[in-house]
Amino acid sequence: MRAGVGYDPGFLGVAVPTPAPGAAVLADVAPTTDGGTVVGHVHFSLQMSASRRFALWVAWNVDGGALKALSRRGLRFARDPQVAGHLQVGDELYAGNRLDRGHIARRADLVWGDLPIAEAANRDSFYFTNIAPQLDDFNQSRRDGVWGRLEDAVFADVDVEDLRVSVFGGPVLAADDRLYRGVRLPREYWKVLAFRADGELRARAFLLTQALDPIALLDLDEFRVFQVALPEIEARTGLRFPDVLRAADLPVLPGLVGEREPVDGLPDIRW
Repeated sequence: MRAGVGYDPGFLGVAVPTPAPGAAVLADVAPTTDGGTVVGHVHFSLQMSASRRFALWVAWNVDGGALKALSRRGLRFARDPQVAGHLQVGDELYAGNRLDRGHIARRADLVWGDLPIAEAANRDSFYFTNIAPQLDDFNQSRRDGVWGRLEDAVFADVDVEDLRVSVFGGPVLAADDRLYRGVRLPREYWKVLAFRADGELRARAFLLTQALDPIALLDLDEFRVFQVALPEIEARTGLRFPDVLRAADLPVLPGLVGEREPVDGLPDIRW
């Protein structure tokens, strides 16, 4: 097995397990080709939805002190050999439209460690199991690309112990998502950052909503990023986060998503 394969739950010096599918989604977990349910690649792991053919969750580790600046030149998106081809959405969704193949675990987050390991992580990040559809200006909204900069922001704004962060993310797979080319397009995404600061574990959760216009196909109304509490992510996804993360979450956030203002910029985040 290659070094660094899979999400490391002990990466932060305290056990932080991956989310677990709750009763509502447990039967929808797709099998892997070896008879398991969890896919492992360099520095990240994931579970797939059999009905939606996107990841239920992706978990990855980021060593900010060992990141490498590697090019993506020559790397191509590919079906993941650990999951049957018919259980993954591939290039058939993305041709001739504004949809991008969006990395769930950011490529830049994964390319760390010794050079051969970082290069393997760079390649692994392009498997379709780590991809979900994002409109081509996903991070170019008037929110100034907050979503794609969350991991960078925690390193910039917090004295993160050992420059290590564990991240969990994925699409919200709602039953009423828009059907396009036989695929229901997620209109919301979630992300949870876990890190240690001042000797304690912290968890911060975020939700991105893509308000797709109900009439014009693939038209975008607005991107909105909200800082939320973990139970709100659980309610939307059917996942259950480990108790250690729930205890590390912000104790109070005002109201639900529809009752508070979105994050307009990185200074609005409560770390």
